[in-house]
Amino acid sequence: MTVDLSPGAGLDLPRTDHLPVLRTRLLDLVRKPAATVFQRLYRVHEHGRQHLPGSGPVILAANHLGALDGPLLVSLHPGALALAKRELFRGAVGRMLHLAGQLPVDRTLHDVGAVRRCVQVLLEHRPLVIFPEGRRGHGDMTSLRGGAAYLAMVTGAPIVPVALMGTRLNGADERALPPPGSALHIVYGEQVHLPTRQWPRRTTDVAQATQQLTRICSEHVRWAELTTGMRLPHLPRTRTPHERAPGPGTPDHP
Repeated sequence: MTVDLSPGAGLDLPRTDHLPVLRTRLLDLVRKPAATVFQRLYRVHEHGRQHLPGSGPVILAANHLGALDGPLLVSLHPGALALAKRELFRGAVGRMLHLAGQLPVDRTLHDVGAVRRCVQVLLEHRPLVIFPEGRRGHGDMTSLRGGAAYLAMVTGAPIVPVALMGTRLNGADERALPPPGSALHIVYGEQVHLPTRQWPRRTTDVAQATQQLTRICSEHVRWAELTTGMRLPHLPRTRTPHERAPGPGTPDHP
């Protein structure tokens, strides 16, 4: 299916002509070398890549397990950009992310600026990587935020569910990386085409589309577990307030 995001296509798109040009030169230079590093450091397996469109915009809606998820997907998809939490865009790391064209998003509110940037990416027929769960966690995709569905309704771009397996080990902290040699599985699902909606786009419409996408993505993750033979990691045990604040001289036992 060809997606037409040209000005004459009749879609009521958010305005993007005032936005700065996407700066992706640095990312484009390091993308292939980064992919090579990942493939040498880990045993990377991709499943269902035939579900990706041959050209045009696409929203890669992935579950979020660990710190490796975004860099891995961006490195494997030419032209891809990813949303990342605004808190990362600080200091030297933040400058590097900006130079790489990555997109900051404020997760505490409806970030209109981030929405416009995402539309800009799709207008350039680039893949857009989104983690609709909103944060790293269990990765079962049973609770999604509305951003991915909203962007699909606005632009008509297809959504490809992505199930990541192995990017965080069972019980490991969400910031931990899997050890070298670990198997990483990326499982792509069939394209999801949500009907476009002209302005006004009602909250109920977005909620219904998000509910539909949640069902599809959560079922895809369960199917990926069966296909790969891997299971989603258990989350680290949450400590009680007493355990988080031991008394003076008291060992902080796990």
